[in-house]
Amino acid sequence: MTGTNLHHALGLHMHQPPGNLRLLIESSPGEAEQIIRCYERAARYALQYGDLGYLHLGFSGILLEQLLDAAVVDAYRNIVDIPKMLALYREATNVEFVGMGYYHPVFPLIPKADWEEQLARGRFIMEQAFGRAPRGFWPPEMAFCMEMIPTLVKAGYAYAVVEGVHVRPQDGLNDIYRPYLACHDGVCIAVVPRDRELSNAQQSELDPDWFATESRRRAERSPRPADPRLITTWSDGENTRWFRQTREERGFFGRFYAPSMERARSGGLAVASVALSDYLEANPPVSHARVQTGSWSATSRSGYEFSRWAGSEAQRKAAGVVRDLSRRYWSVKRRQEALGEEGRQALARARASILEAQTSCFLFWGEAWIPHLYKRTVSADRDLAQAEGDLRPSGEGA
Repeated sequence: MTGTNLHHALGLHMHQPPGNLRLLIESSPGEAEQIIRCYERAARYALQYGDLGYLHLGFSGILLEQLLDAAVVDAYRNIVDIPKMLALYREATNVEFVGMGYYHPVFPLIPKADWEEQLARGRFIMEQAFGRAPRGFWPPEMAFCMEMIPTLVKAGYAYAVVEGVHVRPQDGLNDIYRPYLACHDGVCIAVVPRDRELSNAQQSELDPDWFATESRRRAERSPRPADPRLITTWSDGENTRWFRQTREERGFFGRFYAPSMERARSGGLAVASVALSDYLEANPPVSHARVQTGSWSATSRSGYEFSRWAGSEAQRKAAGVVRDLSRRYWSVKRRQEALGEEGRQALARARASILEAQTSCFLFWGEAWIPHLYKRTVSADRDLAQAEGDLRPSGEGA
């Protein structure tokens, strides 16, 4: 692919919970401007260096829903032209879009029956916004389990980025600088380990020289230094002052990305920027690995650990309410032919509320945001009750 064996896949994760863009512009316009400019800036810099570097960008479906909302477009019109911004993304062929779930759920904590629709809705709105489907998958909150693999492949994903500290190679060598195959129930997907430490550095004032030197040092100390080395870094793209810096020369794109690309232009960059889909095509994984169930908050030794979203009794109770509503939904869904028109509409409304209640943010902030979850579950309960009441007795004709 290039004259170096050291490659860098750079990813940014973009997400806002339901209604947050409108709430911010009304209650905290300064913060709203910082955030919306992060989205615009990524598109502009990607186009500026379209011949030199690649960006992997993940947008949650609920964020894209807001960016496509005419009211949001109008509210931010004096800051950023959102339709023009989305057009820039469609034009930037060096951006590889990476999917997640529509409402940014912690997949291992929500009912498996809901996985498929979260993925399908997320892919559909990404195609609607950008004109192309995501090739890879970035698990919200880096929360992954092997059981997700068949659903991801069925949804159309070719690879998933996973937390490197949770990868357990079959050969026992701890090598996070190569992709692997992970298989469950006979279905396999390529998994790309993320370097957690370098990703944390990317989140805060990353220096180009330090990154190049540190990447080379890590590659040389890896188990297979002569093989192609893939350094994968991923971080939020609109959080911390580093990304929200309105003086671009002081932020991520001005101090790290642009200088790195300029060095690539002059032939002085020792780490080659790559798109993961291209890299995987040239270097298809053959070694197998198991990915330990966990999230970004879990250490390599802690295994299954989701205390940020299910650590308190209140969090667990709220998640249980969502699970119960999901079971009720599927119970009615299996008999949907017995519903009248009003019942079918009520069932559809309940479904939307249940999926929205699975937004990870509602549980991430301890108990502070749980009322946002209950607002959705109350609506879902009411609509499900209407649908359940509309069910005709078994055997009754239409």
